[in-house]
Amino acid sequence: MLFTKTKIDGLLIINIESKADHRGSLDRFFCQHELAEHGIDFTLAQAYRSTSLLKNTLRGLHYQTSPKSEIKIIQCLRGAIFDLVIDLRPDSATYGQWQSVELTADNQALLLVPQHCAHGYMTLTDNCLVECLASEFYAPEYEAGVRWNDPAFQITWPNSNPIVSDKDQSWALR
Repeated sequence: MLFTKTKIDGLLIINIESKADHRGSLDRFFCQHELAEHGIDFTLAQAYRSTSLLKNTLRGLHYQTSPKSEIKIIQCLRGAIFDLVIDLRPDSATYGQWQSVELTADNQALLLVPQHCAHGYMTLTDNCLVECLASEFYAPEYEAGVRWNDPAFQITWPNSNPIVSDKDQSWALR
């Protein structure tokens, strides 16, 4: 696994080192020891997958508050997504800033989202499949979100008229 830092502290792009031969390949996409070597204390609590049928579907921006804050590892298994993270850690040098990364089935990159950062994505193709590994169990009483078009963050999405759930459309503005 190859770890690349981004402008947001703790937000990492993880690239897979594939081992291939005439039969196909073996790809290790998760290793607790390698995460620990990079200072990441990640214990898998749950994993889930999300299917989005249509291009321009927007999911997010979600996070869980303390004491149920979580680290997430995101990968696009089918299609392509514009993945986005906002740093909501008040003590962070990049507080309020956002970073986007294109995750695709072809590039097989993963995104490690640190605690106290809002996460969401917009599909760039029809029929996307996204997988998320989470370090904490889902706790609806600690769920929070940022509205995708909150002017406080000045996010530039690939499409200004996405397909958004009522729940994600109703997060309060900052």
